[in-house]
Amino acid sequence: MRLLARAAAASTLAATALLVPSTSAHAAALTCGGSAAPVFGTATPDASLNTQFTSYGNGNALLDDWTGADSTYSVKLPDGRTVFGFSDTFLGKVNADGSRPMAVADGGTTPFVNNTFVVRSAAGALTGTAHGGTAANPTALLPPRDASHVYWAGDMTMNGSEIQQPYREYKVGSGDLNVTWDANVLARFSTSDLTRPVSVTSLPSGSGVMWGSALLRDGGYTYVYGTEDLGAGGKHMYVARVAGTDLRGTWSYLAAGGAWSTSESAAVEVLGGVSNEFSVSKRGNFYILLTQDTKDAFSAQVDTYLSCSPAGPFTDEKTVYNTPEGGPFGSYGDADVYTYNAHAHASLTTANKLVVSYNVNSLDTTTGPTRDVYRDVSIYRPRFIDVPVTG
Repeated sequence: MRLLARAAAASTLAATALLVPSTSAHAAALTCGGSAAPVFGTATPDASLNTQFTSYGNGNALLDDWTGADSTYSVKLPDGRTVFGFSDTFLGKVNADGSRPMAVADGGTTPFVNNTFVVRSAAGALTGTAHGGTAANPTALLPPRDASHVYWAGDMTMNGSEIQQPYREYKVGSGDLNVTWDANVLARFSTSDLTRPVSVTSLPSGSGVMWGSALLRDGGYTYVYGTEDLGAGGKHMYVARVAGTDLRGTWSYLAAGGAWSTSESAAVEVLGGVSNEFSVSKRGNFYILLTQDTKDAFSAQVDTYLSCSPAGPFTDEKTVYNTPEGGPFGSYGDADVYTYNAHAHASLTTANKLVVSYNVNSLDTTTGPTRDVYRDVSIYRPRFIDVPVTG
């Protein structure tokens, strides 16, 4: 189990010629195309979604149902259902005291797999967990090619009636932190059968960028955002795009001077301090980047940036929430607990608010049932917040 490792433009410029960022000497607020920037209010927990996932995770009667996970992407299907995509996932049951039985690999009864879906009906009820394998022996939706690799989820988008989802492949060694990114792949899923991919194909992987941190459909393109994770050297955002909605098309990369190049090696850094997972969404003339700040280790800050173009530059950084769970003075009173990978959900966002998720985890490596993620099931579950937005 590698829970700790999770801590670890030519035509566009022409199309947005009237949306040039501008500021005045007396006001630092960004404007795009003459429009004032959106205003973000104080974020609050989304009680409805948090309660729903708590009830679903705690009330499972089946061995192969979700009890907690991270990543927490989502996409709305044409039939009204919402599919939540997760990376490392605990399945099984929850004890009456709120603890989780030990993993099967450790002699317990809790299955642990590296990626899953949870489906929400058009009426708003969580209806089931999609995974590979069987109910008695569940496996990842996207099984690894061998025992030394895993796939972790990226953002999700629709191409016609199919889900397309980039995954990042990691090579794993012994120990929770011994992981190395290897490659990016694209999995396609039929909405009529979410338990196995229709196909898995390679995505660009030659520049060290983990593509799929965020996806955005805008102006006839699907923008693909990626993270270059240099460890102590920081995390940096890059931008690519493909015409239409099929990510198997020809990719172009934002290069120096705002040009687009078909060479991945020409891609240039757009912004530093982003997370491995973030989101970019459009509101009026503005593009909102929402990410957990990684300029400081284990930061609790959830920040927004604004741009007049889907390719940046992103400026006007604001903190819209401080996650309360982490560290010795957090809500758990546990120095090992931390939060990470906040991003907004287009499938849930409304005209007046951004619905955002972030993940909670622990650095605790205790062996046995006293390990944080076993003794308290809530420690390894996403949290949802609402960020009010006007303008």
